[in-house]
Amino acid sequence: MSYEQDEDDQYTPGYVGSFPKDFGYGPYDQDGEGPGGPLTGEQIPRILLMGLRRSGKSSIQKVVFHKMSPNETIFLESTNKIIKDDISNSSFVQFQIWDFPGQIDFFDPTFDSDMIFGGCGALVFVIDAQDDYMEALNKLHLTVTKAYKVNQNIKFQVFIHKVDGLSDDYKMEAQRDIHQRANDDLADSGYDQIHLSFHLTSIYDHSIFEAFSKVVQKLIPQLPTLENLLNIFISNSAIEKAFLFDVVSKIYIATDSSPVDMQSYELCCDMIDVVIDVSCIYGLREDTETSAFDNQSSSIIKLNNGTILYLREVNKFLALVCILREENFERQGLIDYNFLCFRQAIQEVFEVRSKIQLQTSLPNSQHGITEGPKHPNGVQT
Repeated sequence: MSYEQDEDDQYTPGYVGSFPKDFGYGPYDQDGEGPGGPLTGEQIPRILLMGLRRSGKSSIQKVVFHKMSPNETIFLESTNKIIKDDISNSSFVQFQIWDFPGQIDFFDPTFDSDMIFGGCGALVFVIDAQDDYMEALNKLHLTVTKAYKVNQNIKFQVFIHKVDGLSDDYKMEAQRDIHQRANDDLADSGYDQIHLSFHLTSIYDHSIFEAFSKVVQKLIPQLPTLENLLNIFISNSAIEKAFLFDVVSKIYIATDSSPVDMQSYELCCDMIDVVIDVSCIYGLREDTETSAFDNQSSSIIKLNNGTILYLREVNKFLALVCILREENFERQGLIDYNFLCFRQAIQEVFEVRSKIQLQTSLPNSQHGITEGPKHPNGVQT
């Protein structure tokens, strides 16, 4: 699968960021319905990117899903039509991103609100924090209320974007002000039942990837099952934190129930970059066309503070990245066995989805994750 570059794209072919361009999702479709043609059967959810002109919508899409270097987004032309991008790389991550031009008029007779918002799973509204955001707040209110009238199940996300050049105090004040004004406007209009989630984002750090992780997670009906499986895995393997990553985009589709530390997330993202880079250089044979990331992919990185990062391939596009103490990694055999049980459980969830047999969770005993006798320090034997 490869990302086919548009003729009018102005950035250099080859490697972008830390990924080769052929390590991607599917063909990039500027006007049509994605690589598979018009969707039939079960509609995959849509994520709508909206906001004023030059707020950074297209840059977010390119950086997160097509590995464009943030410095090269300055060459992007302003969007003047709806651009549809199909992201279908696994049974868990399947959606379309629709990038809307900032000047779109919801009251235009040609704007079909029922079609646009009817199949929408999430709406991401991007606000430029470095600009006067009063006009953006008015557009946000109009957009959210219009969408809610059509589809009350939409998850509304607000990206307070371009915060990389702002002080921490200004970031917090801008978020508080935007949060208060947006919710006050909804309450005054009788839409206080609408919930808005706010994220401070920038394409120059990992905040945009974490924010999009939260967006995508809301579109995964199996998320509680995945979190439960991760909780079982880490509790029986003496692991401190585990992320289930979409390797291509570096967004995490699930993690365990412990709080997410931004620094730990950044370390895991950097580890994926390292693994893919090294695999692309040294892990491919010249006479084959196999992927750099396959079922043999794994990596161990030891940090100088006694922490170990451990990566294992789950399937073609998913990887499990774990953070644990060095002394707990002495029982790697137990961790590897529990990982195999975890991977088998993930495959079973895939099968359940493919057969359209929804289950809230699978019994722990079904997955065979074992727990050895515990020492006083909690390490399994």
